[in-house]
Amino acid sequence: MNAQQILEKLPYSKPFLFVDELLHIDENGVKGTYTYAEELDFYKGHFRDFPITPGVILTETMAQIGLVCLGIYLLGDQNTHAKTAVVMTSNHIDFLKPVFPLEKVIVTSEKVYFRFNKLSCNVKMENEAGEIVCKGTIAGMITEKSHE
Repeated sequence: MNAQQILEKLPYSKPFLFVDELLHIDENGVKGTYTYAEELDFYKGHFRDFPITPGVILTETMAQIGLVCLGIYLLGDQNTHAKTAVVMTSNHIDFLKPVFPLEKVIVTSEKVYFRFNKLSCNVKMENEAGEIVCKGTIAGMITEKSHE
């Protein structure tokens, strides 16, 4: 499965899609990018006159690239977009630097384990200067969509 096929299987759309491109993916990890557009709605109030990307959005970006994209890749042909989903079950993230509108970030994820439908990854986010913005562990489950 190539990067474009993985992106097409993501269950998100704008304005809640936080993946622009995948630079590398294999059974051990993934690397991808996202640039935060200045017109994103959350910048209007976080913080007034000094917009900063909320930590929950940074975490979501790390999860979309580092957990969901990797999960889709690992599932391969088992993942029929309509039947399965990768959902975050836990995370521990340390935030080290702010991310501002128009900043491009690079997310790198390394698989810790994938067994019994649970995926755990060590994930870091860097800015274009190569500085670590945040890092931590994110885990998720592969689940069947039951409400359809």
